Amino acid sequence: MASHAFTARQGIAEQCPERDDRRVLSGIIFVNRNGLRWRDAPAAYGPHKTLYNRWKRWSDKGIFAEMMIGLAAGHGEDKTVMIDATYLKAHRTATSMGFKKGGVDV
Repeated sequence: MASHAFTARQGIAEQCPERDDRRVLSGIIFVNRNGLRWRDAPAAYGPHKTLYNRWKRWSDKGIFAEMMIGLAAGHGEDKTVMIDATYLKAHRTATSMGFKKGGVDV
């Protein structure tokens, strides 16, 4: 690379300092864990735009999936885990059960 091109690139690099990956990852985890919008992330983790851009880039590359596989690999045998998320919805008129409506027991 020519010296003038290197100097120009160095000037750009000084304008956009590289963020610490560990700090950015902590910020991404903080935002996701607390259900925040990116712009609500504390400034200690860096600019919210940096957090989002890094999250998007790493997600597209599959880095988070690889991390989860790596973390899960050291924890014993593979198991099937099922989570029951069923629930019963109350009927719209269930709130009026046991009350009189128009003089008639409902």
